[in-house]
Amino acid sequence: MTKHFIGCSVICAILASSSSYGQYATDALRYSESDQTGSARFQSLGGNHAALGGDPSSIHGNPAGLGFYNRSEFTFTPGVTPTNTKTSYLGSNSSANKGNLNIAQAALVISSQPGFQRKWKRSSLGISFSRQQSFRDHYTFSGFNDKSAYLDNVVENANADAVSTEQLDTDFEQNPTNGGPIAYSLPAAYYRMYLINPTSAAGPPYNALDRNSAVNQYGTYTATGANTQWTIAYAGNYNDKLYIGANFGFSRLRYSYDRTFQDNYVDSPELIYTQQNEGLTVTGNGINFSLGAIYKVNPVFQLGGVITSPTFSSIKETFTQNVNAEFVDDLVTGPDGTLIQPPYLSLPIAPNDFVYSLRSPLKASFGATFFVQDKGFITGSFEYQDYSAMGVRTSYLSSSENQLFKDDTKAEIKDTFRSSYNFRLGGEFRANLFRARLGAAYIGDPYAINDGVKRDKLLLSAGVGIRKSRYFADLSGTLSTYKSVFTPYTLNNTADYASVEITHKPMNFALTFGVNF
Repeated sequence: MTKHFIGCSVICAILASSSSYGQYATDALRYSESDQTGSARFQSLGGNHAALGGDPSSIHGNPAGLGFYNRSEFTFTPGVTPTNTKTSYLGSNSSANKGNLNIAQAALVISSQPGFQRKWKRSSLGISFSRQQSFRDHYTFSGFNDKSAYLDNVVENANADAVSTEQLDTDFEQNPTNGGPIAYSLPAAYYRMYLINPTSAAGPPYNALDRNSAVNQYGTYTATGANTQWTIAYAGNYNDKLYIGANFGFSRLRYSYDRTFQDNYVDSPELIYTQQNEGLTVTGNGINFSLGAIYKVNPVFQLGGVITSPTFSSIKETFTQNVNAEFVDDLVTGPDGTLIQPPYLSLPIAPNDFVYSLRSPLKASFGATFFVQDKGFITGSFEYQDYSAMGVRTSYLSSSENQLFKDDTKAEIKDTFRSSYNFRLGGEFRANLFRARLGAAYIGDPYAINDGVKRDKLLLSAGVGIRKSRYFADLSGTLSTYKSVFTPYTLNNTADYASVEITHKPMNFALTFGVNF
């Protein structure tokens, strides 16, 4: 079987499944959302960028903020991101923790000499590396299920597609050129392992090897990766009243996950367990730009806004699967009803490579800052993103399949997502060299479908800092909380399967060191 045929078979399988469009719609959201980013100072203020300047976060936030600089600066911000998740599945609860050390931001700002005789007072150039998203996540779940098992999902899909045993045999190679047995579809792997069996000469309908036993179900999910961005920004200061800036961002996407789902059979005459493993590796690069302005109404009040273009990304992914099973007494019931040695205890499914382009939604932010003399300030902002405007397309398939993929994914995105409104509020108190900060952010639920799970996010942050003439240091901590849902498999009867409800409580600690020169 040639590689070209393998690729076409896998892609056709993707296109034949309506749920696949939901997958890419969900991927579009995953890579389009933004975490609370920037320096420790801005993170502790709730991530407010719109109407506040003089911070390296302005480089990738509102670039107009660079116009407030009157001297050059270098900053470095390491971060620690511990995650805590709690899951509920079929009445059972589980919890998991994980964390990592990362670079939240590193930035260089070069400020020009002041022009006292000109309306344009000064300008600044900024270059930064920032961590826009963190994909690190981990959770486990388990529960007792006496209504179904993953095998039932495989059977229903094989029967719905009316796949023949001849096709299942075609979708399997005993000795491929890359070594070892390999299946080119999920039903083919289960069929070759005698986990699903035909009831007719042609094949369908199929039955699960064990249709009656209850199972203890167990699952794990571990994700790593980040969406990072190099940004170049330039801003000018007009008469110490109007600050205008622009930036260009070059993003780099790295994401991978490993997922396991296992059915441990209770008192089964045939099976001890079946296990479904899958993994996804994603890499990509993108570009975006922003235009921003801040206007100082008077010495104590200023307004600001920034519009950020969609990020246009090129993405490549590789999806892998593997099926494992253990049989009672290492025997399985064969086609003629006698017990035989199972031919395979584990089978991989051929990797699926796919390349596509993603367009994230345009983002607009507006805000205001009120200064309390030299004692500090209060700043707030409003953000708007229309996630239903995301777009996914590919040129990896034939022209007709490319258009089908684009149209159906677009329809799925419009049906699944909506506009999101985010609100941020923060304040800073100043006492000589000391700074104390508090912040909060509300991130709206981007899902249009109300399935009983609220996916909006609440972020609470706090921080402290010290400012000297030549150097400074800031520390921040952010706690966020939100919920999500994962469904291990679906069946025709919704009463026969369940979803995992996941409560996420990630934290982020950042420490910024800065030097002025």
